[in-house]
Amino acid sequence: MLDITFIRQHPDLIAKNNQIRHCQVPVGDVIKLDDKRRQLIQDLDERRALRNRESQHGGKVSAEKVTELQAVKAEIKSIEGVLKEVEQKLDGLLVQLPNLTHESVPIGAGERDNVIHKKWSPDDPQSGEVKNLPFKAKLHAELGKELDLIDEARGAKIAGARFWYLKRELVYLEFAIIHYALDCLRKEGFVPMLPPMVVRERAMYGTGFFPADENEIYRLSNPAEISAKGSEAPEVRSSGVIPSWDQGDQYLIGTAEVPLAAYHSDEVIDVKTPLKYCGFSSCFRREAGAYGKDLKGILRGHQFDKIEMFIYAREGEAWQMHEYLQAVAERFWQSLEIPYQVLLMCSGDIGAPNAKKYDTEGWLPGERQYRELGSCSNDTDFQARRLNIKYVDEETGEKRYVHTLNNTYCALGRTIIAIMENYQTKEGTIKIPKVLKPYLFGIEEIGPR
Repeated sequence: MLDITFIRQHPDLIAKNNQIRHCQVPVGDVIKLDDKRRQLIQDLDERRALRNRESQHGGKVSAEKVTELQAVKAEIKSIEGVLKEVEQKLDGLLVQLPNLTHESVPIGAGERDNVIHKKWSPDDPQSGEVKNLPFKAKLHAELGKELDLIDEARGAKIAGARFWYLKRELVYLEFAIIHYALDCLRKEGFVPMLPPMVVRERAMYGTGFFPADENEIYRLSNPAEISAKGSEAPEVRSSGVIPSWDQGDQYLIGTAEVPLAAYHSDEVIDVKTPLKYCGFSSCFRREAGAYGKDLKGILRGHQFDKIEMFIYAREGEAWQMHEYLQAVAERFWQSLEIPYQVLLMCSGDIGAPNAKKYDTEGWLPGERQYRELGSCSNDTDFQARRLNIKYVDEETGEKRYVHTLNNTYCALGRTIIAIMENYQTKEGTIKIPKVLKPYLFGIEEIGPR
């Protein structure tokens, strides 16, 4: 969320930022509502002061004074009602405003305007040029079916489209990747977390997933509620206003970023050195806009596992931490010897909380194209304002909002896909990356049974 004082001081800047971020909220409407809110607060303070003065008079009070006092109390109640309505409307606009875009972010309409920031390949680390495999590469879905590693048909039968079963060595491989990833992050000083995969609505608003990505999130329904309505309750039903923690609706997370960001909500924390967490979780997304896309294999599903890095930092260290998070993730992919490219995402293709974002895409020989592996974002103080997370500035003694950053260390499904396609052999087997062999019970190659 943006600071309303900053919005009032820089309306032209906010309007320009809204334009490049495809936000339709008129800045003038925000300021008008804030003007009305301020006037109502002033009127309310004046009437409360009058009420207090009249109430403090001792002795017998005339009928006329009683009538006047009752009228003041009625006005107070009326103004409070109007103020609440105005504040809700104002909050409803404020939560739609995107974060301020960093000056280095290219301006663009969508994914076609993203800029290649760098490339890397084990064949040529300098240029990042990828050499084709010396045989016709198979898709991971083909390999998964031939080697009996992925069962999409039964996954769809049991749970619906975009669900599957991982089997045999792929299960071992997933846990080997998890073990190896946590080993790497432990050496970087990240605190491991197993967060809840169910959160309240406040957490979704606090991280900026609501209202922007509301249609991607699963809401948990009470069977009694469904029965009372006579049909299934709507899954998208947020109010448009940041709720309190007492609001009971619960949602399945789409990333561990949500519970990790909310972990220190309403706290003043010590960030003399950045706080570094890594969270493993299953994640759930509706994939509402993915109809007809990536129907085969495990690239795009409603449920997947992921390890997320998350950092709380002081304002002055946030941009350094953004580059650090990206470097940590790249070292992981280099150790697996997966060719990748890093995209600097344009203004039209970053999320509302992001001031700047990198996407890392891995090369898939079977598809002969790069596909997303993870995203690295600096959200500055956008999430901290919504979640009320502060630190004490050592120089001034003032409380300031922390800056939050996140990066996907590895989405397990996509990591498995990258390994399957890049480590496949002409004989149709899959070799195991060198760094994962110590975690795989002596398995060095996956082949037919």
